[in-house]
Amino acid sequence: MEFEQNVQPASGQAAPSSLADTIAQWTPGTNRLDTQIPGLTFHRWETPTEPTSYVISPCVCLIGQGSKRLLLGDEAYVYDAHRYLVTSLDLPVTAQILEASPEAPYLGLTLDLDLHAIAQLMLGLAQPPARAPHDRRGLAVSGLSAPLRDAFQRLVALLDAPHDISALAPLIKQEIFYRLLTGEQGGRLRQIVSIENHGYQVARAIDWLKVNFHKPFKVEDLAGRVGLSVSAFHNHFRAMTAMSPLQFQKKMRLSEARRLMFAEHMDATTAAFEVGYESPSQFNREYSRLFGAPPMRDIRNLSQVSAR
Repeated sequence: MEFEQNVQPASGQAAPSSLADTIAQWTPGTNRLDTQIPGLTFHRWETPTEPTSYVISPCVCLIGQGSKRLLLGDEAYVYDAHRYLVTSLDLPVTAQILEASPEAPYLGLTLDLDLHAIAQLMLGLAQPPARAPHDRRGLAVSGLSAPLRDAFQRLVALLDAPHDISALAPLIKQEIFYRLLTGEQGGRLRQIVSIENHGYQVARAIDWLKVNFHKPFKVEDLAGRVGLSVSAFHNHFRAMTAMSPLQFQKKMRLSEARRLMFAEHMDATTAAFEVGYESPSQFNREYSRLFGAPPMRDIRNLSQVSAR
């Protein structure tokens, strides 16, 4: 199902263009720019994209122009200039740019979430904790409030005054984290950074899987590692990631294999063994099922798209 919230700007007009203008100013001729502000990345696409799978880290994503869809399991999350996306866990997702053209390119940004800083900030908040979310997914879309948008606009404006970045960027990031904690998704962040919540235990399991995804594992061993019964671990893991631990591992393996073949020019069999598959034929079947084409044909298609 798709979570397409009908969120409109308060004035009924288009969202202010300064965020899109700044991203456009810094991204001519490139799809991705890691800015001078630590953790802040700009993205630009001039055509809609095919679905692309990767692991998204805890971050907040804003769009200045265009729209994008992320799939987590079988669930779709669509966001645009009036809606932001936040993820509180490392999650294997499939993403697709929906609206983009040379005249009106997709212009977006991601800001990494510092979960330690958020935990420290949470301890200092005098107000009652934000209500826990109705769903426990580690990813959500919300309407972009004016204060949050304003904080991001001030953060990206620092790129025009690089001598101010070291002093002011941490302060503006803290404001952004505060806006997130006290906003609609505050409960989602709290369930990850508080050791009293099951979200914290699921996050620990995901941290282990990130490092050891190429190794076979038993679910009962991983559940014991994070202090949960097998049934509780299954329930909480699926509630937050929309997939089982083994499905999660499979998506991480296949996404990494795709990266190895595309970025490091590894052949399919070597990539399969590198990410933990013992059977190349099983790898080919599961890869084709996820990405819609056998490994080498998929990589050729990706290379042709990147060369445009």
